[in-house]
Amino acid sequence: MITLKTPPAKFFKQTIAIFILICISQYSFAQKNNETATLYLQSLITADSAASLHLRKVSITGNKKTRDYIILREMQLKPGDSIPAINLINLLEKDRQRIYNLILFVDVVAEPVFISASEFDINITVKERWYIFPLPELQFVDGTFNEWLMKYKGDWNRLNYGVKFTHHNLTGRKDQLRLHFLNGYTKTVSFNYRAPYANEELTHGFSVGGGYFQNREMVYKTSYDNEVVFFKRKNFVRKALEIQLGYSIRKGLKISHSFNLNYTHLNIDDSIISETYNKNYFNKPTSKIGYVDLFYTLGYSDVNNILYPLTGLSGSIGIGKRGLGFTGGINVFFIDGQYNKYLSLGKKWYASVQLQGNIKLPFKQAYINQQALGYNNRYVRGLEYKVIDGVAYAISKFNLKREIFNFTINTIFKKSKTLNKIPFRIYAKTFADMGYSYNKEEFVTRLNNTFLGSTGIGLDIVTIYDLQIRIEYSLNQLGQKRLFLHNEKGF
Repeated sequence: MITLKTPPAKFFKQTIAIFILICISQYSFAQKNNETATLYLQSLITADSAASLHLRKVSITGNKKTRDYIILREMQLKPGDSIPAINLINLLEKDRQRIYNLILFVDVVAEPVFISASEFDINITVKERWYIFPLPELQFVDGTFNEWLMKYKGDWNRLNYGVKFTHHNLTGRKDQLRLHFLNGYTKTVSFNYRAPYANEELTHGFSVGGGYFQNREMVYKTSYDNEVVFFKRKNFVRKALEIQLGYSIRKGLKISHSFNLNYTHLNIDDSIISETYNKNYFNKPTSKIGYVDLFYTLGYSDVNNILYPLTGLSGSIGIGKRGLGFTGGINVFFIDGQYNKYLSLGKKWYASVQLQGNIKLPFKQAYINQQALGYNNRYVRGLEYKVIDGVAYAISKFNLKREIFNFTINTIFKKSKTLNKIPFRIYAKTFADMGYSYNKEEFVTRLNNTFLGSTGIGLDIVTIYDLQIRIEYSLNQLGQKRLFLHNEKGF
């Protein structure tokens, strides 16, 4: 006599699931097809909604440079885990996104391979990006080639030329090496090395960098109309030496801590700190100054694509101190933060809300500490060309977009695994921005201490290596209508 330890109803459901598994495996399990896996999961969940699956192992293929353990470190699913069958597809997709967010691969595929009714493996297949970028650099100091040729008669002294070298995966541990050599009108020698996985547990990292910079022109003040004003000489008017040290901690998958210690020594032309130009440049009567910057940042990231997010949440809060004193000179204490929420509305519609702010103390600051809007990615769309200094600012950005095209073009590099196809995703969007930048009355310009706002429409084009081309037509609160083209590198 045979005794069943499993209740008859549950035994019957498991038998059905196993039968379906056997039938499907004869047909296409050898292909490890995601559609097949989904079909089996649906049958298993239908048979037993409480069914769980045991992860036996994770296999990785396609990575010639990147170490296996760097990829495995980004996965929440680990060999030996028992996972509710109903959650498997979502968990696997989240892990695929985290691996892609290493920014080391052009494509990541994560597939479950079922061994039995209760056991499965995971196959990770990646296509590595091109990691080495030695790029020549040629800059026309005064704008365009035509202006350089016609106005300055092709004066070679008004050119910047050099090379940038970047390796994004030097030892296969996502460590980055950057070198920059620039000669001509501007001289630059700089380097930076960053290793985010420096210890055996892959939780701590470090960075080190530095450089020497010489400029024949420099921004010394901001005009009332919020334009930067340059100080120029035939000789170098600004010389800077920088040393950078960084330390990072990331024990989990979403939260990170970073600490940065920088030293800068500046030597500028004596005329700049005079009454004629800007005596408040350093907030003290000296043309040579050395100072220390200390920063701490707490970061959070849980988005589907770190370079072009459509869903998820990210943000950070940071505190910093410049200088060793508390008042006068270049001494400043600041707090800044940002919050980004990305939502899928269904049917290829997406929305996002982005908030960003900063405050500096004390409010009376040297000119070099007053950078607020108009620098890096801190701007109200429609006012990209305006520089709005301040000791406190806030920005909010709202976006509504829809994917209108998603296609791939085959290239002539058929044998290349990374350049044989070029993907394109195109989004139509509308947006609205608001902002405010506060400054002391003695430094107020046209757009300080007033509401800033704009609205507009545009197109986002996302292509290989997550390169982004943004075409935006905006209307700002000044009544100005302008078309802007933005190009953001995806690496």
